[in-house]
Amino acid sequence: MTHPATGLPSPSNPADPAASARTGTAAPGTHAVPGVPGTQRGAARGGAARTADRAGGDAADPAGDDLAGGDLARRATVDPLFRLVAYALEAAHGRRPTAVWSAPYAFHLGSPGLVAAAGWPTAAAAAPRTDGLVRLSSLAHPADGCDLPLTLAGPPPDTPEWAVRPYAVLRALARAGHGRGGTDLHVQGSLTAAAGLATAEPAECAIALAVADVHGRRGEEPDRAHLARLLADALPDGDDTLRRAALFARPGKALLLAPEPGRGRRYVDFDPAASGARLVLLAVRGDPADRPAELARAVALTRAAGALSAWQPGQREGRSVLVLLPEARLAAVRAAVAEDFRGRGRPVPRFLNIAVAGPARREK
Repeated sequence: MTHPATGLPSPSNPADPAASARTGTAAPGTHAVPGVPGTQRGAARGGAARTADRAGGDAADPAGDDLAGGDLARRATVDPLFRLVAYALEAAHGRRPTAVWSAPYAFHLGSPGLVAAAGWPTAAAAAPRTDGLVRLSSLAHPADGCDLPLTLAGPPPDTPEWAVRPYAVLRALARAGHGRGGTDLHVQGSLTAAAGLATAEPAECAIALAVADVHGRRGEEPDRAHLARLLADALPDGDDTLRRAALFARPGKALLLAPEPGRGRRYVDFDPAASGARLVLLAVRGDPADRPAELARAVALTRAAGALSAWQPGQREGRSVLVLLPEARLAAVRAAVAEDFRGRGRPVPRFLNIAVAGPARREK
């Protein structure tokens, strides 16, 4: 049997969102998200180091301060997240960005290979170098700004745990000819891991696009299919379908992806707002040991109050679920969950509106 909203076969799982309807709206926040690699730990670098880098030489590419992206921090009309990431790169490394890229968080829809992007982005600001050094920072790790040699072979430098995956991205790019001279990079997300959406995959996409852009030909957009293959090879334990959603999504559409990168994708309608529905992310709080039971209880409450379906947003069970519900039932669903959790003295779960968004893009 096919589902009327997507035209796809309805799975046996009754929680499949494609078997119900479409999504709502969201506005970016300014919370932190895991960012980038490092070994030398400590606060942002001091004025002397910044002055030395501004002086140029072989360390910094002076063109990096003059291209589009460098003035984002000073434009009042720019989204606050992108102003923040541009300013943070300059504050941490003494240089304005050559480019700022954003990539959306993404989620599964319950059917194999069916994914979509959420209207909440991760951003990466980058400026090229020529000395083979990468300088990395993130407000999610304010004391762990770091300088690393960009090595193509052998063991990677000793890095904090959170830095391993981003450094693997930079190394894979360099091996493919992108950014061998090094990069100054700052990464910042609009959500934390506490929200329950995967944070690594959008960060990896934003980093790859930003680095490929600033080291590529001016005015030429990076090859997304090529970068998708690089990321899949460099980080095979990641969720490649979420990365491809971040790279190729369309607003109001879900992507049905072939199992292997580059082997085709098609788009199907998934726009809850167009059918009077709302998509929200429900995230429980409190002791991690209690989260599975509390999440199950919250889902049962949403269903009793009128939700149409609920499902995990990723491949790994976590602290959140996506809930599809009629627009008219949103207040009742939130009230039912809040009343139950407050009555038991438990932290009230958070609800986050989710819009079905477009792909990663260069911010201007």
